[in-house]
Amino acid sequence: MHALIVVAHPDPRSLTHGVAAHLAEGVTLSDTGHSVEFADLAAEGFDPRFTAADLGLHLRDEAVPADVTAEQARIDRADALVLVYPVYWWSMPGLLKGWIDRVFTNGWAYDDRSGTGVAKLLGRLPVHLVGLGGADAGTYARHGYFGAMKTQIDHGIFNYCGAPVVTSELLLEAGPDDVAAHLKAARAIGCGLFDGSRQ
Repeated sequence: MHALIVVAHPDPRSLTHGVAAHLAEGVTLSDTGHSVEFADLAAEGFDPRFTAADLGLHLRDEAVPADVTAEQARIDRADALVLVYPVYWWSMPGLLKGWIDRVFTNGWAYDDRSGTGVAKLLGRLPVHLVGLGGADAGTYARHGYFGAMKTQIDHGIFNYCGAPVVTSELLLEAGPDDVAAHLKAARAIGCGLFDGSRQ
């Protein structure tokens, strides 16, 4: 089985990158036949701006841009999609949201021209979300951020495309005292990524 791990953080020394690496380690430790590919959006210079060409693609008046085709091919090769990101303003970073805006296109991730509503085209793709946040669980609960993020990301993005969200984890209080626990949790998520009981 093959996992695509998408990381959206500009600093390769960040806890976000550490969590992604430990998650990948868990995947490969769980079965020597499992493989991992990283999409480091910042290091690769992915352009998250939704341009007139992207709008034309959405309207099916334009061809798929080469960078979008390459990202879709990476996802098509994967048996699971993993997004690892810091929580910025109670959501994912703009870089990752722009990746989704541009890559999860009409006609590939969903089809809104079926005449019978939206056709969900990514039902074969299990999704695992791992966010890292600096606030504590009480802050998230008190302000309803857990529910808001699940509605926006899990339901609003992935359910719209039919991709089942198997893991939706927030690793909170991501300070120096929490690093070891978060890396251990990431490795455990990776070890169970292709566990049939989770999907």
